[in-house]
Amino acid sequence: MHMNKIVMLNEASLSVAAEKLCQSDDNLKSVVDQFGLPPLWARAPGFPTLIQIILEQQVSLASAKACFDKLDFVLHKLNPESFLTLDDTALLRIGFSRQKTRYSRILAQAIKDGALDIDALIHDSDDEVFSKLTALTGIGPWTANIYLLMALGRPDIWPGGDLALEVALQNLLGLDHRPRGEEFQQLAEAWRPHRAVAARILWHYYLSR
Repeated sequence: MHMNKIVMLNEASLSVAAEKLCQSDDNLKSVVDQFGLPPLWARAPGFPTLIQIILEQQVSLASAKACFDKLDFVLHKLNPESFLTLDDTALLRIGFSRQKTRYSRILAQAIKDGALDIDALIHDSDDEVFSKLTALTGIGPWTANIYLLMALGRPDIWPGGDLALEVALQNLLGLDHRPRGEEFQQLAEAWRPHRAVAARILWHYYLSR
């Protein structure tokens, strides 16, 4: 049993956290004043969402979504067992690259074998989820953090390497470069323990512009 209670963001707590952030940060306040509160952007936890996030690695959300919808259509019920019935040609036709085919199969196999209990992750701490997911080939820090942030609704996740967040920060702060790595992490320090809400405000800014 975990001593710490796992908190999930919802519309109400998102609103409260956004208000706190706006009180302490004029830049975030200017976004919310101009564009309103960001959506929760919650996704259902489980295998399909993790596959969709793998598809979103380094491509536009629209092309990832098109590929995911095709997969969903072909399989009717998307789960590890049904996914593993598709061969390379079928996945290529759906829009999977060789690399993403490999990553998705590794994930499906790990869940099928019981090496990863994806449903139990909702009870694990942020760090535990992160280490269990990144132990699998093809799931890097960004993928694990987006899953924590959107599927598990964790309130203080800050996904390094997220291009939209880098661009949003550059524009909002008037920087002459995209903040990355250590600088990207440092810029969000003041937003603890609400960094996942700050991320949503910045995505909202990026998409609304």
